[in-house]
Amino acid sequence: MLLPLLLGSSLMSEAYSRTVPQQALVVDQRNLNALNTVPPPSVSNLTSIFFPPGVTEDEALARPFHVYDDAFYDIIGPNPTLTVIASEGVNPLFHEAVVWYPPTDEVFFVQNAGAKAAGTGLNKSNQILKISLSQAAAVSTERNASGRVDVVPITANPAVINSNGATNYRGQVVFAGEGQGNNTPPALYVMNPVEPYNTTVLLNNYFGRQFNSLNDVAINPRNGDVYFTDTLYGYLQHFRPPPAFPNQVYRLNPSTGAVTAVADGFELPNGITFSPDGSYAYVADTGAQYAFYGYNFTAPASIYRYTVESDGTFSNRKLFSYVSPGIPDGIHCDTNGNVYSGVGDGVHVWNPSGILLGKIFVGMTTANFNFAGKGRMVICAETELYYATLAAEGSVVASEMPPM
Repeated sequence: MLLPLLLGSSLMSEAYSRTVPQQALVVDQRNLNALNTVPPPSVSNLTSIFFPPGVTEDEALARPFHVYDDAFYDIIGPNPTLTVIASEGVNPLFHEAVVWYPPTDEVFFVQNAGAKAAGTGLNKSNQILKISLSQAAAVSTERNASGRVDVVPITANPAVINSNGATNYRGQVVFAGEGQGNNTPPALYVMNPVEPYNTTVLLNNYFGRQFNSLNDVAINPRNGDVYFTDTLYGYLQHFRPPPAFPNQVYRLNPSTGAVTAVADGFELPNGITFSPDGSYAYVADTGAQYAFYGYNFTAPASIYRYTVESDGTFSNRKLFSYVSPGIPDGIHCDTNGNVYSGVGDGVHVWNPSGILLGKIFVGMTTANFNFAGKGRMVICAETELYYATLAAEGSVVASEMPPM
């Protein structure tokens, strides 16, 4: 049964013998295995948010740290908090490319590229924005502090066109740009994260051919190489031409310039990250969500794990998790190797064997998020921006090392 927790209580959970944090809700998964009523697929599918028996939407939002396994207590700590720090109506301003820049203690992120409500894609590129974490920390004890944290647009010089994923890279930030129309190819851009935000193009072709629509990028901490996903979302959102490549994961060796394809067989490869020691790669496949063309409920909404060999190649493809609800988009690890992904109702957390430990529940699609060191996280939920405090620490990778 679901434990009868109340806001403000410090009841001891009989199931775990732990003090339940004020903003936590404990879910006994045994109560989910045999429901009194299971709706048909036309009613309950990957677009439907599931609430445990006896839990209302208001209760789920009031206690957003949903504990599915005892190990989640160590991740969230004794007093996790979740705060809305910005809201934007219908404009999906808080979408992807969440990157913490330690020297200024700022977090960068980008607007949705190609969303109809944003007007971005073919006619104009999306925005890059940033916040100060000191402002976010100052309101972290409140549940809704929208408008109290400055969301600052920045102007990259020259522009990063339709930016999507991003990560720290040799003291700077590398963005995956989706491209625009026929003549602006998808590219990896490196941006200096301080004014005047100078940018350079790191890569914009594969032996003279345009990529389809670069989506996300990560650095392997063991070899320092740049791995990125190429997919169809620019085409599916009508700002890129029909694709001319398979949907693949690529690898760039910055020292030699060598570019190689390392994985294929995806419907729509999306987020990518590495385990803390670089021995595993995790790649999200969001093939169930075809943007303007709707959903294919039988296509992947899945995370796959690969072994990263000593030479940097991928092997041993393995299904790590099938996500519900929604699709797995941005994906990151903490220092203990737990895997986090933005999905249809917030951020889900799995242990390295793929067991769901818990959720940071926001009740809406969360495309991306990221840690800001130890105990801090920024979550992009399209029209709302969240700041979370918890116990876990984001995996520190070679991409955060100073310039070489």
